[in-house]
Amino acid sequence: MGCVLDIARLRLLRAVIATGSIRASASALGYTPSAVSQQLSALQRETGLRLFDRVGRGIEPTDAGRTLAAESESLFEAVSKLEGVVGDLRAGRVGSLSIGYFGSAGATWLPRVVAVLREEFPELRLDLRMTELRDGLTAPDIDLFVEAARAEAQPHAEIHRLADDPYLLVVRTCDPLAAHDEVPLAALAERSWVDNDLQRGACRQVLLDACAEAGFAPSFVVETHDYATAIPFVSTGIGITVVPRLGIGDLPEGLTTTRLINPSPVRHISVAVRKAVADHPAAIRALDVLDEVVGD
Repeated sequence: MGCVLDIARLRLLRAVIATGSIRASASALGYTPSAVSQQLSALQRETGLRLFDRVGRGIEPTDAGRTLAAESESLFEAVSKLEGVVGDLRAGRVGSLSIGYFGSAGATWLPRVVAVLREEFPELRLDLRMTELRDGLTAPDIDLFVEAARAEAQPHAEIHRLADDPYLLVVRTCDPLAAHDEVPLAALAERSWVDNDLQRGACRQVLLDACAEAGFAPSFVVETHDYATAIPFVSTGIGITVVPRLGIGDLPEGLTTTRLINPSPVRHISVAVRKAVADHPAAIRALDVLDEVVGD
């Protein structure tokens, strides 16, 4: 069975051969001369080699000692590289970070987050995932979600509320409802609606629950699965749609929005951060930028 060499003792061997003196090596490395001598004796026992010869009051490295010191050069280069990797990982300069999101939050908030992370952590690999309706997959390191979509407990994550996002009515400017600052949700009971979300979408469920509270179910006459597609249909006069404020974007000419009351549908947007990465510099920076973007 081969011996297991102690790296610290190999480092002492290299230092003693380089300086030619136990005392000088001890002073440079913060050891006592006796401690260096003891470590070198232990290294000789580990290897079964005579590494030094006594010459007067000093020592002289043997051929075996010089060879071992020379051949360990590549080992210390590898150790130095590994220490650099550890430092980079601690600083968040390398490694990976996965971010999960849903459509409107991704389009509105994430571009700025990604731009900052790519600039400040250029070696970091970013993995961006649209996690809406993708149950059962491994949770990303950072996950933006609508709270209704994550009713289950998340013992391995820290949850932070980011924003409360109210739903707005989108109508044509010529619509009688456009003249009001606020519209009771029940006033939309007899109107034709343009659907704008996935049937199992958490954001859609928030709206359906509010309509149920107001005593009706929306009458959808157009099926779409995103806000950007639904809004132009309103311009045709075929129906109205109700969209979270974050998903409104730039309205086409001839359309406007108004607030909804009694009740006021609101989706609560939060971010979950896996505890395993909570101290990662890039994760901390991503949350800081998210807070800035949401504040803006």
